[in-house]
Amino acid sequence: MSISAKDVKHLRDITGAGMMDCKKALIESNGDVEGAIEVLRKKGQKLSAKRAEREANEGVVIAMTSHNKNHGVVVKLSCETDFVAKGEGFINLAQDIASAALTNLPNELNQLLDLPFDQDLSIGEKVTEQIGVIGEKIEVKEYHKIETAPGEGQVIPYIHMGYRAGVIVSINKEGTEYEESGRNVAMQVAAMKPIAVDREDVPQAIVDKEIEIGKELARNEGKPEAMLEKIATGRLNKFFKETTLLNQAYVKDSKQTVKSYLQSINDGLTVTDFKHIAPG
Repeated sequence: MSISAKDVKHLRDITGAGMMDCKKALIESNGDVEGAIEVLRKKGQKLSAKRAEREANEGVVIAMTSHNKNHGVVVKLSCETDFVAKGEGFINLAQDIASAALTNLPNELNQLLDLPFDQDLSIGEKVTEQIGVIGEKIEVKEYHKIETAPGEGQVIPYIHMGYRAGVIVSINKEGTEYEESGRNVAMQVAAMKPIAVDREDVPQAIVDKEIEIGKELARNEGKPEAMLEKIATGRLNKFFKETTLLNQAYVKDSKQTVKSYLQSINDGLTVTDFKHIAPG
């Protein structure tokens, strides 16, 4: 049957698929737009299966907070190539997914994928559809959220390196006068990649592993067995200074720690949580 250019353009506007893919889908569906959309979805599912083993290490990260700054989310939408990651449509899709996450605040990634998106599609189904449209493996790779109670602080976002990394940080003070310091700390997280807010937040399994590593290093250096615990503890303190946010040297002024920087803004100001999605 004859498919008009107007019909092809209409389907392309709805789905974002290529012109030839839209024409083929309309031919297959005998000109029915809804049927053509279903054809494109099925194509996405087939392509998804074919590309399941491919690496999706490019993509964009969106960090976003609510108007009252009591809620924040950070989401990574991954793809295979930098070319796709830089596309306006791909970035918009990631922003729409982050917006849905912020509105609904699901507890984990699978719940996010089950949220409604558009045209009776869930977010997960929309991503599958776009695999057929774009022709690459696409996946929502990471999702995190932070919530603070009204009156107990605020969440501040930071997007780094052209959407390649994102951070949300919660601080224990409300007010616009603390937003700059919160953003500075979020930039610190992006640059220095801490694993926890403070030393007591580091999982015990990691602490135990670092102590054993410290002992083994000291033993290999010929230190007496009776001294190994003390030496390992000293190395553990160095580990905490390098990997816990409040104890790190502040990147904008290495003479002070992040903790002392925040105290210079307000004596009681501190970080209560952070979430970071890095490149890769």
